[in-house]
Amino acid sequence: MTSYPFDMPDESTQSIVVDAPPERIMAVIADLESYPEWAKAVRETEVLERDADDRAVTVRFTLDAGPVQDVYTLKYDWAPDGLMVNWHLVQGQMQRAQRGTYQLRPLEQGEQTEVTYTLSVELALPMIGLLRRKAEKMIMDIALKELKRRSETA
Repeated sequence: MTSYPFDMPDESTQSIVVDAPPERIMAVIADLESYPEWAKAVRETEVLERDADDRAVTVRFTLDAGPVQDVYTLKYDWAPDGLMVNWHLVQGQMQRAQRGTYQLRPLEQGEQTEVTYTLSVELALPMIGLLRRKAEKMIMDIALKELKRRSETA
């Protein structure tokens, strides 16, 4: 598992407890083709490359979050233990850089899981750090709530 250093300033981190075992949550995270079904801002995903375990490695996203629209490609690195995934931006229109991580921590005999999401985004257009962090926190809050809903009903 490659660990990506977060050398971009001002990463944001947020956590949520999900009433589901880590395996189910990671299965939802790894099913990138289904994101348009449950992640409201994601309009389309296309897996461009898979690893030997058939996990998505390179994925193109079409995002429509109201005023923010983008087409970008992410490269994923999946932990062998199934408890973490890292990604980074390969190419984007509105983004110059993106690094993110989902870290899963089993709780209460595996019936609950703490999901920690870390994200750092650098847009092509300059943005004051405070506004960027606020946008990251909003993106993470929505993403975690949508992931929780999907994982608990899967």
